[in-house]
Amino acid sequence: MKTEFERTDVVIVGAGFTGLSAAHALKAAGVDFLLLEARDRVGGRVEARQNGLGERIDSGGQFLCQDMPELMALVEAYGKTLVETYVDGEFLAQPAMSEAAAERTYLASMAIRERMNSISPDDPAIAGLTVATWLDSQQDPEDAKGAFRSMIEGLWCLALEKVPLWYLIDNDRRVTNEVPELQYFLRETMQSLAEDLAGDLGGRVRRYEPVFRIEHGQDGVRVTSANGTIAARAALMALPPVTASKLDFAPALPATTERALGVWESGMAIKLLLRYAKPFWRERGLSGMVMWRDPPGLFACDAGMDGDHAALVVFVGGPLALRWRGSGDAVLRGEVTARLTRALGPDAAEILDISIRDWTGDRWSGGAYSDLIVDVTARDAERTLLAGAPPVHFASSELSPSFPGYIEGAIVAGRIAAHKIVAELQSAIATRASGS
Repeated sequence: MKTEFERTDVVIVGAGFTGLSAAHALKAAGVDFLLLEARDRVGGRVEARQNGLGERIDSGGQFLCQDMPELMALVEAYGKTLVETYVDGEFLAQPAMSEAAAERTYLASMAIRERMNSISPDDPAIAGLTVATWLDSQQDPEDAKGAFRSMIEGLWCLALEKVPLWYLIDNDRRVTNEVPELQYFLRETMQSLAEDLAGDLGGRVRRYEPVFRIEHGQDGVRVTSANGTIAARAALMALPPVTASKLDFAPALPATTERALGVWESGMAIKLLLRYAKPFWRERGLSGMVMWRDPPGLFACDAGMDGDHAALVVFVGGPLALRWRGSGDAVLRGEVTARLTRALGPDAAEILDISIRDWTGDRWSGGAYSDLIVDVTARDAERTLLAGAPPVHFASSELSPSFPGYIEGAIVAGRIAAHKIVAELQSAIATRASGS
């Protein structure tokens, strides 16, 4: 007895910005598709929640800048409102130092980053080195090294001891903004943009539908989800590499592809939003930006809007997030409040509301903004995943040629993958037609 499956041209797994962007590109090309999402929402690492004051806030990816053209174009197309991040005033370093010393330390840490990026990722002299090993060999002041470590662990959310030097250089070179990446956020939340993208796809987006198994062969794929099996000509895993590696592929993927999926580790991040009655730091000539060298991986900035919406966002990244995640919300609040109070004064303890989003144990997205390669020998991992194992394809922000680990990178990666799949489907049709 023949079993009937639901059928489409392409199944996309994951409705973050990668999957949503791929779906829009397929729609524009006239290719039929279904977009399956495990969660009850779209957006992936972009998320909005209500805080205790009833306000909808960004609890995931939030910031953007004018040097991110694809994301900025979507913001304009969907009529979103840009809010400029407040950056006027003094930037604080912790442990405390004078404003002049803080500026020197920051500039020295950026000089370390520039020196690192002047090295070719293909330089045989750095083969096998982690970022930590290389940093230890530099002759910079310890404060500058500490600021560099805090910056990198805060951005990439893994210990420097785990990150290959060639990989960080290669990643950093693809992040090409000349204005600060914290330049803007959206009044309506970034999540609202993901929802609008999904809304234009109609019933082709299915939430509450986690995928468990992908059978693949010359005739296409069969994707088994919580709600049944879908037969398609191709499948796109629009997922972070660590998440994609947990799926059951039958038959097993080629050994090179399996290895390429297995060399990644998810970063770890916790995001907090603290609401205040007024932006007291602005009144004292402070920007609200604070970077801690000890502990590294802790950063705060102003996330307030006009009127009475005063807020600070605090990011906890890397080993610090791992250390604090098991302590419970009360302890985490206490740790953050105590450090903000030492940096900004007693008004920092007068909190109207505090929202905590711990991403470190997230089932579907990994632990932070990005997965990172942690195998110093895995030079071909990205190229291998981009090649895929047709009819199975892979795409994610991590694999983007621009802005890896950012929303901009996710959009670019999704579109590239969709265009590649369209070309392959068209080639297959042409081949069949010529042989008939």
